[in-house]
Amino acid sequence: QVQLVESGGGLVQAGGSLRLSCAASGSIFSINAMGWYRQPPGKQRELVAVITSGGNTNYADSVKGRFTIFRDNAKNTVYLQMNSLKPEDTAVYYCDADITPYDARRRDYWGQGTQVTVSS
Repeated sequence: QVQLVESGGGLVQAGGSLRLSCAASGSIFSINAMGWYRQPPGKQRELVAVITSGGNTNYADSVKGRFTIFRDNAKNTVYLQMNSLKPEDTAVYYCDADITPYDARRRDYWGQGTQVTVSS
C-alpha cells in the first residue's frame, strides 16, 4: 500500500524559513509529478508548487521567488523550501504525488497534511 508521509511544519516568525518533506513509500513502480498544496483557514485548497519527474517546476504566483520545490527520486521524496515566510502563508500544507503502484492503477495520493503557522 502506498503512503505519503509529510514532516517539517511548525510555527515560525514572519521572514523565517521552513522546509517541508514528503516521502512516498510502499509498492511503487513509478512516481510522476509531485506537488504541494495548501489550505488556509476558511479557504479552499490551492496549488503551491509542482515538479515533474523530469524536474520541471511550476509555482503559484504568490510564492514565486520565495519557495522552491525539489525532489530526490532515489528517496521518493519531495521537498518544499519556504523562505521569507509571510503570515498569509499560514495553512495546512498537503503533499500530492501521481504514483503508479506495482499492484494497482496509477492515481493521485495525498499526505495527511502538516500545519505551517507564520506569526507577524
